[in-house]
Amino acid sequence: MGGLQPWHWLIVIAVFVLLFGAKKLPDAARSLGKSMRIFKSEIKEMQSDSKQDTLSPDAAGRAAPAATPIASERADTAATPAPETAAPPPDQRPA
Repeated sequence: MGGLQPWHWLIVIAVFVLLFGAKKLPDAARSLGKSMRIFKSEIKEMQSDSKQDTLSPDAAGRAAPAATPIASERADTAATPAPETAAPPPDQRPA
């Protein structure tokens, strides 16, 4: 027989209770359920956003402009010259 029989489930449950304790199991199950609900809602939102982006043009009826790539910080810093390492100006406070 492939699959778990009822006495297999009893052994698995007993091991979980012994490992985690009876007080922590309901909290763990609640946290897992909450995480799964959040995950499912995010997946649905991402799918609806992707469908909406591919189907609808912008408000004027023309196609939305293509996204422009963002230059990385490394490329930005390489293009600008490094600041000179001069000594700081002397303190100008009156004596």
